[in-house]
Amino acid sequence: MTDKTSTASQISATSGDETKKNILIIDDDFEIVQSLTHAFESRGYNVTQAFDGNAGLAIVETKCPDLLILDLMMPKRSGFLVLERIRQSYREPCPVIMITANEGRRHQQYAEMLGVNDYLHKPFTIDALLKRVSELLDS
Repeated sequence: MTDKTSTASQISATSGDETKKNILIIDDDFEIVQSLTHAFESRGYNVTQAFDGNAGLAIVETKCPDLLILDLMMPKRSGFLVLERIRQSYREPCPVIMITANEGRRHQQYAEMLGVNDYLHKPFTIDALLKRVSELLDS
């Protein structure tokens, strides 16, 4: 079993088919990242993982994914700071689904102001997330 602290800034990517849609998951919860990766790969998406905001931002700055799954509360750089940087840097940024355990309405309003495409509260169902991902990538 992998220790969370040893994976905090790990970046990994599945070997990918260039014709498949690319999803970047940025979340410090190893189990959530692994579950989402499995769900997305089983539906034919390429998945890249980052376990903190700085690592995720480095990936986005190299190649913007087709879709970003972004946790709000993370070490080194919060989801808000990552999202602010993406929105400032890209004329046509990728769609973003923000996921969080935070129930505060103020946080959701700020995320919406920054242009998230969806804001899901943990725990959420994989089916609901997959449906939303499909809608965003097929539009």
